Amino acid sequence: MGSQRQSFQKTYLIYLPFHPLAHMSTYLFTTPRLGFRRWQASDLDAFTAINTDTEVMRFFQRPLPKEDTQAMMERMERLYEDKGFCYFAVDVLESQALLGTIGLGWKTFEADFTPTVDIGYRIGKSWWNQGFSTEGATACLDYARQLQIPKVVAIASVGNLASIQVMKKIGMQYWKDFDHPELPDSPHIQRCSLYQISL
Repeated sequence: MGSQRQSFQKTYLIYLPFHPLAHMSTYLFTTPRLGFRRWQASDLDAFTAINTDTEVMRFFQRPLPKEDTQAMMERMERLYEDKGFCYFAVDVLESQALLGTIGLGWKTFEADFTPTVDIGYRIGKSWWNQGFSTEGATACLDYARQLQIPKVVAIASVGNLASIQVMKKIGMQYWKDFDHPELPDSPHIQRCSLYQISL
């Protein structure tokens, strides 16, 4: 595991072909509808609006106010600097509106499958049911392959059927259910399903 981790920590970024509407200096990679990039200060208000929407945050511990959203963006920037990936800021290319976040995280909580790379997605409610999460998550798996990451997992509360459906659509396989050790005070979401895919 240690040698595998070293291989993707030290891998340089490989830039994918750009969508015609993408700004060359902005996007790390794109899909036909989405642009993936690093976080900017100008994202704070739009991302806070997503993070404080109670429907969007139904399967999280709590909504995230502006200060916590800022801290999350800063953590993602540090993760990107360290490992070359993070939960990216994602724009809808047609409108340049912030869709939300889709990307790769680094999980280190105590479990028999950590430390590990995971894939996650959180998008604004107005973009639901249009295939954006599946499209974006598929692109992030391709990005993980380029970084030579051998395996990616995904975690969702067992009740979050929409998220689990995305995991299945992108080719991930069910591994097991477990009680998330970071959620003892949130029993309604603590039981989680774990999916995985080998790259």
